[in-house]
Amino acid sequence: MKLLSEGKSLIQAAVCAEMSEPTARKYARSGHVPSEVAVRRTWRTRPDPFALVWSEIEALLKQDNGLEAKTIFMVLRERYPGRFVPGQVRTLQRRVHAWKARSGPDKEVYFEQVHHPGVQAQSDFTDMRDLDVTIAGEPFGHLLYHFVLTYSNWEWAMICPSESFESLTAGLQGALWRLGGVPKQHRTDNLSAATHEIHDSRGRDFTKRYKKVLDHYHLEGSRNYPGNANENGTVESGNGHLKSAIDQRLRLRGSRDFTSQASYETFLQECVASRNATREVRLAEERPRLQPLPAQALPAYTELFAKVSRYSVIRVGKRCYSVPSRLIGRRLTVHLHADILELFYQGVQVGVLPRLLGDALAYIDYRHIIHSLVRKPRAFRNYVFREGLYPRLEFRRAYDALVAHDEARADLEYVRILDLAAKDGEQAVESALEALRAEGTPPRYETVRERVRGPRTPTGVPDVKIEAPDLSVYDCLLGLHDASLDEGVGS
Repeated sequence: MKLLSEGKSLIQAAVCAEMSEPTARKYARSGHVPSEVAVRRTWRTRPDPFALVWSEIEALLKQDNGLEAKTIFMVLRERYPGRFVPGQVRTLQRRVHAWKARSGPDKEVYFEQVHHPGVQAQSDFTDMRDLDVTIAGEPFGHLLYHFVLTYSNWEWAMICPSESFESLTAGLQGALWRLGGVPKQHRTDNLSAATHEIHDSRGRDFTKRYKKVLDHYHLEGSRNYPGNANENGTVESGNGHLKSAIDQRLRLRGSRDFTSQASYETFLQECVASRNATREVRLAEERPRLQPLPAQALPAYTELFAKVSRYSVIRVGKRCYSVPSRLIGRRLTVHLHADILELFYQGVQVGVLPRLLGDALAYIDYRHIIHSLVRKPRAFRNYVFREGLYPRLEFRRAYDALVAHDEARADLEYVRILDLAAKDGEQAVESALEALRAEGTPPRYETVRERVRGPRTPTGVPDVKIEAPDLSVYDCLLGLHDASLDEGVGS
């Protein structure tokens, strides 16, 4: 109608409006737009199958508004066998939907907030396992620490193994130092890394060590109430958007496998940088309102102390870690990071161990204790941490095969195989065990050793040839000795 008023022909106007010429002519003659021409239908084309039982349906909805139409339809079919057919469930769904809109209970209302520059940042952990990322072909289950400024939506992300205090500290400090400033407030949910339960009131408060981080950066701590994730809405919605963006870039890449964790981290930072490029204008408004950074960052680890027991293990939290036996009786300083433990003795680093996560309670490196175990093989059978002495699945299979072949010697044979792995390399021994299993040969120590080192050099009695001495040499010596004596007498 607008195009016709501008002087366009009927055919031109129809083409621009993407409709046929007859349809355009119909609306041009009537002088009304389609919404004015359409007549709303107020009559039913078929009887309502639920009219006689609607009071029962309404009673069920008032009893529990969460009941679905499919559940109610199932109840009706049980009460009135043969009266309702499966094709009528869609009709009931429309009726229930309409009733809830007219007579249902009030829904929770969310209130959109005004965000001010430089005031608040929010952070959260999000699970990345559903993206199916692999490192060198192995599944890489991990979390992302996600930090977002609520005004500009500038974000920062970092790989984390767990929702620990060390992960939170490393992620928060990484974001602030990359940003180059500090907002006035940092908001989290009620994760145990930052909060603890107050037994008297059953509420929650920030932990002492998290307060120390807040004080160091002059941050005001904030947290949402339990169960109200919408109060942390900016980062909660940002989690989904970031994961979606990462997923899209993985699809463009054509592969979800990375050669190393470092290459995957580079990929993530490129993705985050690309998203931040669209926020530069609002970030420029926010930067002048940020607080300055302190002179230096806090250590991203927790310092602990542990004494090495006579079992050559230390206890950190509720978990055990083996250490080299030469440290037995020593008191070590432990730097507990998000993913590793650094061990120090008198200020010198003496070891680095992977940090245990989840349900794992012990990390035992057989190389720390095998020199003693090989002299006491009977200790293997009932060793408390015996499961830690199977470094790979193939070693466990080998032990089971040894037990089946000769249970009396199984412990000795297996311990000697472990000793061989410590000296000649775990990979070489694993390959030998794998080959023996494929052949159906028992993995005895001597057999494995021969596969790894080759056949032993034959040891027999050496053929030693000793020639008879030339005694004239001694005669000459005696003759010279006699002549010197004679000269001494004559003088």
